[in-house]
Amino acid sequence: MKKPRNRTGTGLKAKTRHQAIAFLKDLSSILVAALIVLVARASIADHYVVPTGSMEPTVHAGDRIVVNKLAYGVRIPLTNAYLLAINQPKVGHVVVLDSPKDSKVLLKRVVAGPGDVVSLRNGVITLNNTRVPISLDRARVKEHLQGVTHEIYLDLGGGPDFGPVRLPPNKYLVVGDNRGQSLDGRSFGLIPSQAILGRAVGVYFSGNTLKWQPL
Repeated sequence: MKKPRNRTGTGLKAKTRHQAIAFLKDLSSILVAALIVLVARASIADHYVVPTGSMEPTVHAGDRIVVNKLAYGVRIPLTNAYLLAINQPKVGHVVVLDSPKDSKVLLKRVVAGPGDVVSLRNGVITLNNTRVPISLDRARVKEHLQGVTHEIYLDLGGGPDFGPVRLPPNKYLVVGDNRGQSLDGRSFGLIPSQAILGRAVGVYFSGNTLKWQPL
């Protein structure tokens, strides 16, 4: 006499197998989505919280900014190597970069590029033998750098002097707009383009307020 089949046990095994397959599909979808986000943030665009006041009054500590990581080219994901270089950082651009001294990410302004002769005295820039103009507007100091006008602070004597130095190929000098209170290229030296992670394009959150301030 034949024993009856245990259809309940077979059904449970089939259900468990289907659940496992569904779980693996969901997990793979989550991992793919996470990878896409990670690669996008590393290679396309990202946001950044400003840690210090070294770029005041342009950008304040705690401000949140948008960074265009495609501004200067397409990088190999999760590396600093360029797969395709498109543009070069320009004088006046606000950029995000890896600190040459530690693993911190910095926000600074490019004030000189390859081939430029640059010096700073009391926080005021001389570029290619021409003093970068500054003006006073209601006690605010404005710098007119290669067609980019922005405010700067010259507290504490404008910080350390620098140069004159002719920049070699693929080297940039970056400084903070808060010249007297910025740890920048005057201290840690020139940086290569590979250290520049992207161009800061605007502030989207400042002082607990949503806003848009182009940089």
